[in-house]
Amino acid sequence: LSRERQANIRARQAFLSGRARPLEFRLQQLHALMKMIKERESDIATALKQDLNRSQYDTPLLELTGLENDIKMAINKLAVWAAPRPVERSVLTLRDQVYVQPQPLGVVLIIGAWNYPWALTLGPLIGAIAAGNAAVVKPSELSECSSLLLRALLPRYLDKDLYPVVPGGVSETQELLRQRWEHIFYTGSSSVGRLVMEAAAAHLTPVTLELGGKSPCYVHPDCNIRVAARRITWGKFVNCGQTCIAPDYVLCDPSVQNQLIECIRLTLLEFYGADPKSSPDYGRIINQRHFNRIMSLMEGYTPVIGGQSDASQRYIAPTVLRDVPPQSRLMQEEIFGPVLPLVAVSDIDDAIRFINEREKPLALYVFCTDQKGIDKMLEETSSGGILINDVLMHYTLNSLPFGGVGQSGMGRYHGKHSFDQLSHHRSCLVRSLTMESVHLSRHVAPHFHLGRHLVLVLVWSQISSTVQSPVRVSCGSL
Repeated sequence: LSRERQANIRARQAFLSGRARPLEFRLQQLHALMKMIKERESDIATALKQDLNRSQYDTPLLELTGLENDIKMAINKLAVWAAPRPVERSVLTLRDQVYVQPQPLGVVLIIGAWNYPWALTLGPLIGAIAAGNAAVVKPSELSECSSLLLRALLPRYLDKDLYPVVPGGVSETQELLRQRWEHIFYTGSSSVGRLVMEAAAAHLTPVTLELGGKSPCYVHPDCNIRVAARRITWGKFVNCGQTCIAPDYVLCDPSVQNQLIECIRLTLLEFYGADPKSSPDYGRIINQRHFNRIMSLMEGYTPVIGGQSDASQRYIAPTVLRDVPPQSRLMQEEIFGPVLPLVAVSDIDDAIRFINEREKPLALYVFCTDQKGIDKMLEETSSGGILINDVLMHYTLNSLPFGGVGQSGMGRYHGKHSFDQLSHHRSCLVRSLTMESVHLSRHVAPHFHLGRHLVLVLVWSQISSTVQSPVRVSCGSL
């Protein structure tokens, strides 16, 4: 048997043993995962430095703090999340137990991403553990150092049978996708997402797809351009632009382009100094293939900011391009790099038309102080998430569901949303064998043609003798 198949079998046998179901075990595993993150933070930061030139400052901010918050919430709320959830009863079920019971799905496959290899791999794992599942973890081979470290650490802290780590590249992922799972959680590109969904269809496996796409950013002329530029610059160029919810391009009125460009230039100088290449806070492109892809997207343009590159270091300077044609290749593909196109629109209605003519984005950013303009954007657009006057920060709030819509993905996670996404919500109705007269209508009415009012009298008389508080009954519902 292949290593991938063995991992599936091992996790399935461990799940069927029942040891992942007790809340005490789930809590113990969550505490162990928290311990791993805290004890190994330095090793994780070193691996990210080697993979992406991630700064020591950004590692907690971008990867670990969010994971710790998710684990703390799961530990504190797990008993509530996993408890039966009462639902409304009808007249005919007033004396029954009627509730929804969250149950583990079974064995989940988690395919992680390379741009945030810890947050985007362990985040779904937190939900899988909290929901009582087994999970096979497949980290991305592109973030090689993080992948190797995760493979070494996870079995030391977590149950190695319930949560095995499978390393490897495309062929190993394909082998995993040929197998049966109860759920597949994938974070990455839309092209691979289609392949994941196609493979899942063979076993009717439900999927969560976090795919990204081109997330627009609209800057209204009435906003504080300096503040907007500062926030956009941070969100676009952190992690060298390799963020699925980074502002992909900016829509703005031609009258504010020059001011916006100048404010971005000043912000870049503040963030990374005169030479971002030598800044300890500026990252690198993950590999040569992605470096070449991003460089090819810039061909034919004269940057108004940046444009410098060094293939030997996979370095591309923070770059801004102005007056980019909407039909250009740069506007057809997700950039996923430190290149920010500015696209001219005449007003907010033109911006809304531009956004709605394209696939629904994972995130939409709007910088505006006019409430009517804000309401217009909220009401007339669709996206996985929307932020007004900031970028990226919705990802940090685990009370909000994070996920896409349409081509930008399906499903959602973070906090309780992760637990719910990776649970089966079982409908439960528990009834006594007594009080048959209450249910007489469904058995005898078709044969003896009992009228609606007679049925109501039978039901009401039985309820009146057992329920002390008054109950309103609608004849139209019987």
